[in-house]
Amino acid sequence: MSRQLDGHRVAVLAADGVEQSELVETREAIEAAGGTTELLSIAPGEIQAYRADVHVADRFAVDLVVGRADVDEYDGLILPGGTLNPDRLRTDDHAVAFVRHFMHVGKPVGAIGHAPWLLLDAGAVSGRTLTSWPSLRTDIVNAGGIHVNEKVVVDRNLVTSRSPADLPCFCAAMVGKLTQHPEPVAQF
Repeated sequence: MSRQLDGHRVAVLAADGVEQSELVETREAIEAAGGTTELLSIAPGEIQAYRADVHVADRFAVDLVVGRADVDEYDGLILPGGTLNPDRLRTDDHAVAFVRHFMHVGKPVGAIGHAPWLLLDAGAVSGRTLTSWPSLRTDIVNAGGIHVNEKVVVDRNLVTSRSPADLPCFCAAMVGKLTQHPEPVAQF
């Protein structure tokens, strides 16, 4: 087992409606590489995960409310998808500001499926190449991004993927990106 992420702390931002596999498998990949993860959300307590947006899955304890989180305390950020989860998060000013700050300082950010909606609300896709769940293509293009249909796309500090089927590629790319130094972004 590789310990290449020893000492790395990764925030995972999610809310009710998160796709369970995207939450669980990304956390497992970071932890298998020696890092630690903390589940952040918009409210304390627990969040309800789903499978394919309609099948109720497990509940997960929230470690910290995002409004109390400090970007400087983390080495990276993972945004799992599911349709409901990012739609809830993008209406929370603290969640959007947290994502915007991560993108601004150039720390690794990973977004899966519908999670790029948060990047859109953070004003962070213009000039970027990314992938997502297919229904976000028009939103990304309208926000000035370049949408491609690939398993995983790495554009500077941003790692994106389409769906749970792409998680092995996404997890490998995200672990790799976390081993690199942050890439400051002048403006996005």
